[in-house]
Amino acid sequence: MKKVLIVFEGSGFSAGAASFAFQLNEIQPLLLTGIFLPHEQMARIWNEAVATGDKYYFPLLESAESELVQRNTERFRKLCEKHHIEYRIHNDFSDLIIPELKKESRFADLLILGSNEFYTQHDPAVPNEYLIESLHTMECPVLVVPEKFDFPENIILAYDGSGESVYAIKQFASLFPELASLETTLVYAYDKEPGFPDQIQIEELAARHFEKLTFTSLDNRSENVFVNWLAEKKSSLLVCGSYGRSGVSRLFRKSFARDIISELAIPVFVAHK
Repeated sequence: MKKVLIVFEGSGFSAGAASFAFQLNEIQPLLLTGIFLPHEQMARIWNEAVATGDKYYFPLLESAESELVQRNTERFRKLCEKHHIEYRIHNDFSDLIIPELKKESRFADLLILGSNEFYTQHDPAVPNEYLIESLHTMECPVLVVPEKFDFPENIILAYDGSGESVYAIKQFASLFPELASLETTLVYAYDKEPGFPDQIQIEELAARHFEKLTFTSLDNRSENVFVNWLAEKKSSLLVCGSYGRSGVSRLFRKSFARDIISELAIPVFVAHK
């Protein structure tokens, strides 16, 4: 049994994230901990925090105890009972949201987050910097799930030769051995020379964990090659290293948040050391 966190903005409820968790539970039972962050209007609060130079302090709003927050908490409770999932509810956060969420992630195997949370209410094309920051600071892998998705029938392993990309592959294989039996493609998008870095080593490792494994390389010197290729892979789940850092993030530095999370509507598994 795994312990999985599922994070909701207090006034919102990601049905996609919840649905993915319920389907994971059918594969292997989970302890699902619902976390309801006690604030709304995330973009405004983030901008105020940046203006004061404090990216970790978020003033709590009265709406934290609003009827809508309570309604969503009760919705989560009823859905868990309907799907026979062991669950917990954590909503006792103080002003220091990111450090407390980071601490929660230390004691979890996985954190699930709805992809809609990545975009502000004022401009749906602008990634939410607060939640992107969360990807860097969490102490467990993060699974970003769109509201509408097909449960994965194949796995895409993004590899660039970095330690971050290899770590993400190992983390996914360890957490989801059941999904490692699906059709799997390890893709290397090259900027200069074709060919896989450390090809023998990555083949030896990946083939031990993924039963139906193929390898492909893409010429990433043209814009959006990786995204366009990924768009053809229906019912996929993407595994990648930490977003916004060096390593695999170079593959989709300009397109990860906008194109992969928003437009392609596929789940994305992100892990970093």
